[in-house]
Amino acid sequence: MNASQPKSPHPVLVTWSWITHSHVTPAPIPPQPTVAPLRPLRNWLNNLSVENPWLAHKLCQLIPAQCPFERDVKLGGRTLFHIPPLCKLNPLYEEVVGLRFRALCYLADVCGEDISRYC
Repeated sequence: MNASQPKSPHPVLVTWSWITHSHVTPAPIPPQPTVAPLRPLRNWLNNLSVENPWLAHKLCQLIPAQCPFERDVKLGGRTLFHIPPLCKLNPLYEEVVGLRFRALCYLADVCGEDISRYC
């Protein structure tokens, strides 16, 4: 430092330098648990074929198109708070939605029905 510059109580970074660690290996990723108690139910739902118009109609009626729990709570025209969709917390959500989609496709493609009432 120059004599004319005041001494700073804090250290000052003068240069940047990059340090490479080529000898460092990443930690191994622990294996995922192989216990999946819902796997048989998931496989059954994924492999369930919709080949009956009555069953397809029942599935489309029972499985909602949108999450029924999502709401805006309002008071006097003002939104107080929003309840997010909770359906995605269901561990079988993807399988159930896929089953409803297969039922809708069966009704539209095979049976030639108008499915707009289910959307």
